[in-house]
Amino acid sequence: MWIIVRVLIAVVVLFLLEYYFTRKLNRVFKTLLPDYPVKKKKVILYLFLVLLNLYPAILIFNAIYAAITKQSVSFPQNIFADYLLLYPFWVLIILILQVSVLFFFIDLLKLVFYPIYKKHKEKLYRLQVKIFFALTVIFLIYIPARIIYDYNSIDIRQVDYKKKNIPKELEGFKIAFISDVQADRYTDEKRLLKYVNNINQLIPDIVLIAGDVITSTPNYIETAAKYIGQIKSTYGTYSCVGDHDNWAYRQDYVRSLNEVKAALNNYNIEMPDNELRFIEIDSSRIGIAFITNTYVSDISETTLRNIATSNKAEFKIFLTHQPQEFLINSAVKNDYDLFLAGHTHGGQITLLFPFIQLTPTLFETTYIKGDFYFNDMLAVVCGGLGMSLAPVRYNSTPEIVLITLKSK
Repeated sequence: MWIIVRVLIAVVVLFLLEYYFTRKLNRVFKTLLPDYPVKKKKVILYLFLVLLNLYPAILIFNAIYAAITKQSVSFPQNIFADYLLLYPFWVLIILILQVSVLFFFIDLLKLVFYPIYKKHKEKLYRLQVKIFFALTVIFLIYIPARIIYDYNSIDIRQVDYKKKNIPKELEGFKIAFISDVQADRYTDEKRLLKYVNNINQLIPDIVLIAGDVITSTPNYIETAAKYIGQIKSTYGTYSCVGDHDNWAYRQDYVRSLNEVKAALNNYNIEMPDNELRFIEIDSSRIGIAFITNTYVSDISETTLRNIATSNKAEFKIFLTHQPQEFLINSAVKNDYDLFLAGHTHGGQITLLFPFIQLTPTLFETTYIKGDFYFNDMLAVVCGGLGMSLAPVRYNSTPEIVLITLKSK
């Protein structure tokens, strides 16, 4: 029932956005291009609406069919469907969101200063239309270019964590932290290899992954394990459990997670599930709490408390998938040094807006990407590599975080 409500909300929001944007687009034709042929104008608007609505219409039809036949929702997976339906939809929906959010701000200013606007209505109205047209043209170029850039680029974010009386064995110890690898059709072998090569060039002492090594279906489990298995580090590579690791088989979470773990184990990669691991560094220890709290499995207070309090190492790391407030609080309460999480994809689709990282991810958490200090504990949220729901990133470049331990 909740899924139906969400679909209906999405349809209503899409309709309202289309209505707002097409009204503004019509004003451009009437005000700036009054002699433009009516037939050509209609062709442009109809093509725009078809490209914007055909993909969600097919998805809704397939969802209804899947519900009736009790199958998984499917969508044609080939290059023609991608470039004729999928990518045009996402470019246009981002275009509408990006232009509308900026222009809606202008509309609000117009209301606030309406007495002034009323006196100079004719000039200011024409100026508004020009601004809307300019924004549309600019972002029609910028959005595809930025999507391509974010798909092909990887940022290396270097973070120094300084601690008083850090054991000398841990001075200069390097942790490569990644998340949301999410192997699938779009994060393919070429993209995975480039990511792994970038990690290996950092020569890390240990590599930690905040879960989500696949996106969905069992088809990419082996691919994910094979390339993650090529990561080189002195003390190994470890991952916590992510949401998507349970979704290789949508109706069988246990089988999904077991197959992901088994594939990783074949390449000597461990995925502890609500467990502690201790890494011996000469006479010192790094204690890593692998905490599983996903959409599929909520951790109980008892389990969380038992694991968090049992970590008595000289340096303590709390690794989980989602940067949930109660998990951060638990790590702070138990004197952890590092809290590491992913899940957010760095916002994945982040609209340009003054002073705010405007992204749908804000509905879930304010810890979107970056470093956050809680007393002496550093929380790091990694933007990861892969994608979810949308097969694109916008203003959210994939990243690898290299954390170097230093004495304070």
